[in-house]
Amino acid sequence: MDEFRSKGGKKAATVAIISNCFLTTFNIIIGLTSGSYALISEGAHTLSDVATTIIAYAGFKIGQKPADENHPIGHGRAEAISGLVIVLFLTMVSYEIITGAFDKIINPSLITIPDTLAALMAIFGIFTNYAISNYIIKIGEEINSPAIVADGKHQRTDIFSSVAVLVGVVVSNMGYPILDPVIGLIIGLLILKTAYEIGKENIDNIMGKIPSEDLIKRIEKIANKTPKSYNAHNIKVDYLGSYAIVTLHIEVDKNMSVSESHKIAHQVQENIVEKIPIVKSATVHACPLGLKYDHDQEIDQ
Repeated sequence: MDEFRSKGGKKAATVAIISNCFLTTFNIIIGLTSGSYALISEGAHTLSDVATTIIAYAGFKIGQKPADENHPIGHGRAEAISGLVIVLFLTMVSYEIITGAFDKIINPSLITIPDTLAALMAIFGIFTNYAISNYIIKIGEEINSPAIVADGKHQRTDIFSSVAVLVGVVVSNMGYPILDPVIGLIIGLLILKTAYEIGKENIDNIMGKIPSEDLIKRIEKIANKTPKSYNAHNIKVDYLGSYAIVTLHIEVDKNMSVSESHKIAHQVQENIVEKIPIVKSATVHACPLGLKYDHDQEIDQ
């Protein structure tokens, strides 16, 4: 599984970096030659894609490292941390684009009307970004990597940016050149929106928010299907990006020996880890069947 994740992450990063270097070069060159500030802004955006892909892949690689003495539950949160670094980078890029657009809106004399070459580049960008973003998100979901998925979602905003550039070029040539920097402003705001969404998702990850309620139900079902294990409860999931750590309580016959209840608890652990790939380890506490008590108490009474 680790080898599969590693190959997938490397493949996603390679495709993203090569394609975005290509798009950055052509967006900026054509933006300068055609006089489109929106296309130059999009070039800056795709340049940021290269940097964020490198950051995402670095987080992915660190998150792949096995547990050690100082990190007993592994390095999985590195992926979410890299996602937050991407947020900071996107925010800075957004600021530069937005301030540049405002300068042109306030000083219309700085505006030039883009030619049709900018429109052709925008159309090319729409199809290219659609293919790249879908490919990266698909790999990220397959290998369960928040960092790669976050990078793919960032790439997806380029589709809307390219559409905005295309609209701006067409309308500017219809006699409304002010729309070109306005489109640049919209691109900056789109990047800022993406930064917010990626930030929220990765903060939830670091804070341990469970990926879905279905995960809790699956854990409960597997525990209750284990022979002599009943009423799984107090299930807690610590989500670390690409994997999760689980703790739960089960009920066993109160007349059962410690040795036998120990075996059942370990069987439940093995079943959960085996049947739910996202769960890396599970810890099970055995309770006497039928005993009712408050799990929030520090000491059972």
